[in-house]
Amino acid sequence: AKMQKFLLYNSVEPEELPTLKELSTVEICKIWSGMSRHIYRHLLKNRAVDIGVGSFAVVPAQAIVAEGKVLPVERPMFILSKTLKMFYNLESDEAKIPDETPVVQPDFEEIAASTHFRREIVEQCVQETLHCFAGALKDNKEVEFSFR
Repeated sequence: AKMQKFLLYNSVEPEELPTLKELSTVEICKIWSGMSRHIYRHLLKNRAVDIGVGSFAVVPAQAIVAEGKVLPVERPMFILSKTLKMFYNLESDEAKIPDETPVVQPDFEEIAASTHFRREIVEQCVQETLHCFAGALKDNKEVEFSFR
């Protein structure tokens, strides 16, 4: 059911984003940097984090080093959900979360504690931002999400 709200037939209206309207840009950034640290800690423990529109995971890759030698490496990646890709008809790398990697949901309690916001605020802020992201996908807009 969670996934459904990111499959949009209509554009996102400002009234669908009450929390984002209340928060300042600085506050939204604080919440997302808390989210970012939370995801990073999970990746270090070799867990993937599913945020609804896709998952952050560490995936095996190959780095080409000197004289064409190939070095197996692991790189953090954001893997868009298949449903979302199909729904919005998107192209993206065919990366897959390794089978042995456990997938977890973000712990909003924990993020709230580390950012000093109420849990509901953190969860709503994240959900509404992703709702906005889905709206941009629907309207074919450029989207830039930067994570450290």
